[in-house]
Amino acid sequence: MWDYTDKVKDHFLNPRNVGSIENADAVGEVGSLACGDALKLFIKLDDKKERIVDARFQTFGCGSAIASSSALTEMVKGKTLDEALQITNQEIADFLGGLPEEKMHCSVMGQEALEVAIAKYRGVAVPKHDHEHDEAGMEGEIVCKCFGLTDVFLKKVIASNKLHTAEQVTHFTKAGGACGGCIPKIKALIAEVMGEEKKAEEKKPGKLTNMRKMQLIQETLENEVRPQLWADGGDLELIDIDGGKVQIAFRKACAGCASSGFTAKFVEQKLRELVADDITVEEVQG
Repeated sequence: MWDYTDKVKDHFLNPRNVGSIENADAVGEVGSLACGDALKLFIKLDDKKERIVDARFQTFGCGSAIASSSALTEMVKGKTLDEALQITNQEIADFLGGLPEEKMHCSVMGQEALEVAIAKYRGVAVPKHDHEHDEAGMEGEIVCKCFGLTDVFLKKVIASNKLHTAEQVTHFTKAGGACGGCIPKIKALIAEVMGEEKKAEEKKPGKLTNMRKMQLIQETLENEVRPQLWADGGDLELIDIDGGKVQIAFRKACAGCASSGFTAKFVEQKLRELVADDITVEEVQG
């Protein structure tokens, strides 16, 4: 018997925001009844289309799935879409006072649904995780055939949650939880992710002076980020650096782009990877 927190029990027995939203601005649907868990998330924005004013859900799953979905709908209210995208599956679990590791896949499902809903609203590529998506447009290679999970999705979950065993991956994603035939591939993915993280740590410099940090930020933007934006007809301008806070403004095709929040997140991840872990990127207008 799993040990659930009082908050998990409360959100299971008294779930918040159950149902649908008529004329929702964004809808994200993940999972499948065949796999045992499914979630449909509805989001409504304010009149200015800036902040989330309502969120509701419909789910088929266990108590942890209901509690995680309930928690997510509470967490996103009042946030901008970019702020909502910052919510991790671990934060959903933390909001509930923790989840048993065997039930962490429920929090991952909530994070997935949120990403899908916002991507659809913005008209950008929808993250593809499972067999519910058209296989012709599948991102990555299917690793777990039983649940239709790709290597791209599994690597993302492994990296973001710092998973080190195949058993943990099963708890967080269900991959390997049926026939077990993909366990060797899962172990290979773990080794690959750990290798990538090790290389990133080796590339990242040690303790930096403020002057050196500013210099590395500028070099990374010039050599690693801007060339990728140029390839799509976009660009960015460095506005200011204040300690670990970096302000940028997007130019050309990137200016006013609906997916600029994703691009800003990419810039932040690249600076954290190559410069320092405490860097945050803020997009400014003008």
